[in-house]
Amino acid sequence: MTHRSLRYILTALLIVVLLGGLLMARGRRTQSDARPLEGLGDFGTVPDFALTDRSGKPVTLSDLKGKIWLADFIYTACQDTCPLESAAMAQLQNDLKSDGFRLVSFSVDPERDTPAVLARYAELFHADSARWLFLTGKKNDVYRLVQDGFHLSAIPIADDSLHVDGAVFHDAHFILVDGSARIRGYYESNDAAALKRLAADAKKLLAENG
Repeated sequence: MTHRSLRYILTALLIVVLLGGLLMARGRRTQSDARPLEGLGDFGTVPDFALTDRSGKPVTLSDLKGKIWLADFIYTACQDTCPLESAAMAQLQNDLKSDGFRLVSFSVDPERDTPAVLARYAELFHADSARWLFLTGKKNDVYRLVQDGFHLSAIPIADDSLHVDGAVFHDAHFILVDGSARIRGYYESNDAAALKRLAADAKKLLAENG
């Protein structure tokens, strides 16, 4: 190998290292500058729905008209994120004691989560039946609402190799909705700082709502 060839190779390696460093630095800067999908934005409107509450009472979007409400997606057989989500919702129920505020938990396992099953689950978290709804219904209706209405994920896991029984992969965000059914923010349900921002944003909407 000639000295000139060696020099070319070393120069090329140096360029690769420098470019790699620049890309890593840019990636870190972009990540740190990126704002989470939270805050009082406008992320579309929740479409109409017709589901059933844990009491057996039918509930539609119009029942929430004029209310500020918080949505999440759970299922009662879940042993992972759902109990944590529901515990956080219970805390928000206590922190946001306003007649203009509602909490709405949609089951992503509606075939097993009958109203009676949801009622027992709700009792575990001391859910106020007047302020915290637990909704179930036809599977296609629920999944269309989750995916097309809230733009989130809910996918049954059918892989027996995972050794799960009826598990559902689903998004664990909380979604803040205003009195006109507009989605105003998405919040990580397992992030304490995000939940503080959620509470502050909900209070702001409640104040604006009069």
